[in-house]
Amino acid sequence: QVQLVESGGGLVQAGGSLRLSCAASGRAFSNSAMGWFRQVPGKDREFVSAISWSGGTTDYADFVKGRFTISRDNAKKTVDLQMDSLKPEDTAVYYCGCTFRYSMARTRNGYAYWGQGTQVTVSS
Repeated sequence: QVQLVESGGGLVQAGGSLRLSCAASGRAFSNSAMGWFRQVPGKDREFVSAISWSGGTTDYADFVKGRFTISRDNAKKTVDLQMDSLKPEDTAVYYCGCTFRYSMARTRNGYAYWGQGTQVTVSS
């Protein structure tokens, strides 16, 4: 089993930066692809970024390419999402997910475990 705890959310002005972090417990972390999703009220949770179990492969939604960077530290059991050039439309609750397998995923049902989420608010 894997438990995930996100941190780093907050309020930032448009054009600013935030760094989200996801701390994991459980031995399966280093063998699992991880991802970040986001959700706004009334909408489905949407894919933001994913990273392979080794950190060697990353994937991004088109709307964050060039602005967000995902990374992981298997020794510390953390996955970070560096968010730069933030826009008001990036406002959402951001969730960290664990696939509990080697392969990455872009869909919500590809993830077995989720954190509780952290709120990101970008003001215009």
